[in-house]
Amino acid sequence: MIQLKFTLNGDRVETWVKGQEMLLDILRDNFNLPGTREGCGLGECGACTVLVNGASVNSCLFPALEVEGKIVETIESLADAGKFHPLQQAFLDNGASQCGFCTPGMIMSAKAFIDSYPGRPAAVSEAEIKQALAGNLCRCTGYFQIIAAVKAAMQEQD
Repeated sequence: MIQLKFTLNGDRVETWVKGQEMLLDILRDNFNLPGTREGCGLGECGACTVLVNGASVNSCLFPALEVEGKIVETIESLADAGKFHPLQQAFLDNGASQCGFCTPGMIMSAKAFIDSYPGRPAAVSEAEIKQALAGNLCRCTGYFQIIAAVKAAMQEQD
């Protein structure tokens, strides 16, 4: 077992991990954060997306040991005192969540995109949003509502 220290959702944390454990496993098992979901286990569906130092990663493929000293954000970090983050609210307002399984990963990918978007957020194109969400699959919607939600959240920031 190896001791791991990092910042998780704004708090400095420590945990013991096996050398081969993936970030998804320690988030769910060691920290009881069920919002990060395992979909495919192969890094193809995006349900397990979290942010590591602001970049979106597939936590099912990301070695836990790689977060030593880094900042990890999960979907649980977004709501503040019971109030939705603007991106979560945009998903709700635009009907962008059907069954909800992919939604946490989709929102975290969108957050990474929005946080790193250069220039004026209101000028974002549909193609840019599609590219940012290309690693996230949803089987319930046609993506129109998801794209509309991301665009709405970006326009609110502008």
